[in-house]
Amino acid sequence: MAKILGIGTATLDIINTVEYYPTEDEERRALSQRRSVGGNCPNTLTVLQQLGHKCAFAGIVADDPDGQFIAQQLKLEGIKVNNCRVAKGKTPTSYITLSRATGTRTIVHYRTLPEFSFADFAKIKLSAFDWLHFEGRNITETLRMLTFVREKLPSLPWSVEIEKPRANIENLFEGATILLFSRHYAAYHGYAEAQTFLQELHSSLPHTEKVCAWGKEGAYALGDGGEIKHAPAFFPPQVVDTLGAGDTFNAGFLDARLRNHSLSESLALACQLAGRKCGQQGFKDLGNQQQSIR
Repeated sequence: MAKILGIGTATLDIINTVEYYPTEDEERRALSQRRSVGGNCPNTLTVLQQLGHKCAFAGIVADDPDGQFIAQQLKLEGIKVNNCRVAKGKTPTSYITLSRATGTRTIVHYRTLPEFSFADFAKIKLSAFDWLHFEGRNITETLRMLTFVREKLPSLPWSVEIEKPRANIENLFEGATILLFSRHYAAYHGYAEAQTFLQELHSSLPHTEKVCAWGKEGAYALGDGGEIKHAPAFFPPQVVDTLGAGDTFNAGFLDARLRNHSLSESLALACQLAGRKCGQQGFKDLGNQQQSIR
């Protein structure tokens, strides 16, 4: 069990489930609606907490009722929020349409709240944690955070999620213990397969574990041995909800590596966990299911 600090953005997710996606200018009644905490980092921490780790979230929380809801829900999950900064403004909100027919989701996101800064990060007692996990965003400030950790606590490991292609996001690669790439990021840079993408990164990042989930084709990883590892995707009996599947994969992989599973085993466990998440709504009891197959 590790003490993990996650740095990123928390959102309010308003999720409308529909029978199938409406066409443009069509009016369609939702089958159900729910509100939940969202954001890549909070989702990953939620699953890691279920898997037995002690997690804390560091980010900006708005001083409105939705911000209070986010803080309360994270606390109910057992995730500490005392390193967050409360700021005036509106909580970032994702309006999500979830298709029952396919299990896929479409997201419209609205955000005006500022990002968590290096000044906020520098106030945290980092020596209390065993692992840091960063969302690859807010590049200038996040780079300052990583540089600070590298200089002050060089033995403290960290991971960075590289989901979206952002200007200068490559500056966040150096020094990471694990880089978690999305298929979208690799495809944006012209790669049709994960293996080539990871191999071309290896010469500049030989000692960093590089992981890339590739949808229905499973996931790939490359460690300091230079050999590509692969695990097939896990398909649930029915795809119900893909929202947060990538965040769940990241949590499953980090958990497995923290428990000293091999690179291959960690990929397989992460794929299985992400697949089970796609077969259910939300993240409830995912940790218990994972522990039963370890």
